Amino acid sequence: MTGQELVGHIGATLLDSVWQCALIGLETAMAMIGLRRARPQARYLALCTGMLLCLLWPLVELVARLQGGAAGASGTPVLVQMLPGAAGTGASWQAFLQAHLAWVVGGWAVCAGALALRMALGLAWIERSTRSERIDAHWSARLESMALGMGIARAVRLRVTASLASPVTAGWWRPVVLVPASLVAGMPPQLLEALLAHELAHVRRHDYLVNLVQSAIEAILFYHPVVWWISHRIRVERELIADDLAAAQLGEPRRLAQALSELERIGFSSHRLAQAANGGDLLSRIRRLVRADTPASNWKAAVPVLAMAVACLAGCAGTIASRSEAVEQEALTRRPIAQFNTCAKPDYTPEAIASRAQGTTTLRFLIDTDGSVAEAAVTRSSGDRSLDEAARVAIAKCRFTPAVANGKPARAWVPVQYVWSLG
Repeated sequence: MTGQELVGHIGATLLDSVWQCALIGLETAMAMIGLRRARPQARYLALCTGMLLCLLWPLVELVARLQGGAAGASGTPVLVQMLPGAAGTGASWQAFLQAHLAWVVGGWAVCAGALALRMALGLAWIERSTRSERIDAHWSARLESMALGMGIARAVRLRVTASLASPVTAGWWRPVVLVPASLVAGMPPQLLEALLAHELAHVRRHDYLVNLVQSAIEAILFYHPVVWWISHRIRVERELIADDLAAAQLGEPRRLAQALSELERIGFSSHRLAQAANGGDLLSRIRRLVRADTPASNWKAAVPVLAMAVACLAGCAGTIASRSEAVEQEALTRRPIAQFNTCAKPDYTPEAIASRAQGTTTLRFLIDTDGSVAEAAVTRSSGDRSLDEAARVAIAKCRFTPAVANGKPARAWVPVQYVWSLG
């Protein structure tokens, strides 16, 4: 595969991802409406599903294009077909896109690379802070005790730093909690303990690993507002879940609410590669903890989530199937040819004669390698279903000269039209 073909495949995938992510975003928004009174865990699951689908759908389509080789590069992206007037000007749109795909792909690569570099620098900063910042023996022992109380078996390290405004959690296999020196010195111990319980909730749920994958998807699909909206909502729901776990461990939701109110007066940390106690909307989190009136989840709330996953996976499967079929058709050196002497003439049904129905039935047949009809379908009705079925049954009995690909008989689809006329 040449470099130009690879650019064509990537560019077409980027263009199609615009409408694919938009569709996923619409269904995710519908799921959020259906789950608005559910527990944050249900909304979090729906949002994470939507985020993953935003990556997987274009990725699967790219793989299908690459497997199709150069033949896949000649197809117009679905986005172009969806544009007004694209049916009549498809060639001009395709020529325009082919001429500028290198710029599109190049711009995407530069921006994605810059965001990936930002991620790498953030990870390096976290690792350096873990090794260089000072250790507070008292709070390290207290954090270890709290971790055991929350069922966290692995060691959780604590480091005190002057470069943050809020506690943050990083790491998964060897997690570390970074605590601002100002909080250790100035915040009442019982409130700081509440914030540490929140951070341990992130450790217990392995949220840092999920957040890292989330940041990687943001870097790849940075150009799509749906991805940023879903990502923001994931972080909001994640903080609510951690609040619930911490409040349950402390047995005092109001203590955590009071600790969060202290953070409201502190500048927010902008570090996106770690879990911060001041993430999300602090005011709404404080009110929620004080009211403690989160309703129980209902099984019906999961229906929009399942519908979203099924619809998007079905669209993904349809994309693969249509591209695979297109590649197969372009590889043919000879298409199927009907042997009309073997065909039976479709007969008018009594109902159609009585209603004097006329029209054209358009069908498509999948011709097997032995010339027989493997599948038959009506693609456009004549206006009378009985005539459509009569045409499908009769023409399906025809024999065909099979298609040829690479010098061998091949399965292929062939369109057929039958005109109904009473004379």
